[in-house]
Amino acid sequence: MTADRFRARYDAATAALDPPLAIVDRSAFDANAEQLRARARGRPIRVASKSVRCVALLRRALARPGFSGLLCYSLAEALYLVGAGVTADAVVGYPTADRAALRALAGDDAARAAVTIMVDDPAQLDLVTAALGPRHPVIRVCLELDASWRPAAGVHVGVRRSPVRTPRQAVALAGEVLRRPGFALVGLMAYEAQIAGLGDATRGRPVRAAALRWMQRRSMAELSDRRAAVVEALRRLAELEFVNGGGTGSLERTAEDGSVTELAAGSGLLGPTLFDGYRAFQPRPAALFALPVVRRPARDVVTVFGGGYPASGIADPDRLPVPVLPAGLRLTGTEGAGEVQTPLVGRAARDLRVGDRVWFRHAKAGELAERFPEFYLVDGDRVVETVPTYRGASHCFG
Repeated sequence: MTADRFRARYDAATAALDPPLAIVDRSAFDANAEQLRARARGRPIRVASKSVRCVALLRRALARPGFSGLLCYSLAEALYLVGAGVTADAVVGYPTADRAALRALAGDDAARAAVTIMVDDPAQLDLVTAALGPRHPVIRVCLELDASWRPAAGVHVGVRRSPVRTPRQAVALAGEVLRRPGFALVGLMAYEAQIAGLGDATRGRPVRAAALRWMQRRSMAELSDRRAAVVEALRRLAELEFVNGGGTGSLERTAEDGSVTELAAGSGLLGPTLFDGYRAFQPRPAALFALPVVRRPARDVVTVFGGGYPASGIADPDRLPVPVLPAGLRLTGTEGAGEVQTPLVGRAARDLRVGDRVWFRHAKAGELAERFPEFYLVDGDRVVETVPTYRGASHCFG
């Protein structure tokens, strides 16, 4: 379908609504889910909730074959989603220092059976015990393994997450979990961000893309061997329920690792711009937002209302939203995406009038939900459902 036809569909679907507004194209969302399932090669996919942040869409994903459980980004969020009946299996992907949420977890039998917290340091276990007391009920625990690549001394490729890297370190931490009353070791997670989160086919940068592919091949080979050794060592101490790995950008690669029992993905459901540059897959843009034209400063310039929705991470231009409909618009190099107004330049600006809408894509999937209280779910040229985001449900989980 051409850009003009997509624009006509989305304009028609939302004609009775005033922008700014955000939509999710249901057919694109479902097609992306099916692509993720196929790439997972039979491994179940745990949905990364931070990349969705909308209960209705999380339910939609989990209702499909191949998807099971949630990877949450905060304990309070996991408790909310379990309490709402969205899932009975929630792993919190990051360590928590939320004492109130820990007390809520300890006081809820159903939540304790459903929620697993993340640890990579005995100090995190100390915090739990300090918050709950020395005789607290059993809390399910997952260890996080550092998945970064360190090919030489002083070289670190990947994100800075867990300090646990070797089988010996993992066994030492597992020993801390097992010797303390009130904890049960049930899983291991390793997120290879340098593979899953970096596109290997960046348009116009062939040398960088080739270097990334070289790095990712070697990084995955090293991680697969190291992860397998860690899993083997841990299984001598505890019967792990799951070993989680991967992300949207690495599903098929991580699925080849025999030590991994499940994968994780979320961004691939919505297809933000940071996932445009991969050779192995191309998600359909499922989430877009519309801003109204409010000014025409010059023949090839229009100004839309709002738009200052940069994504988290390094402050590079690729973290800015991208105008996509109509085709032929771009942000200016001097103003970018503004808090209250965003100027756009290009030949397509000549045909836009005050009141017209311009459709944008966000750089990261879940962060769009922090900007809008609801998503309008579009099917063809109709809005078929309006669903609240976390923000619209008055939830802010950090």
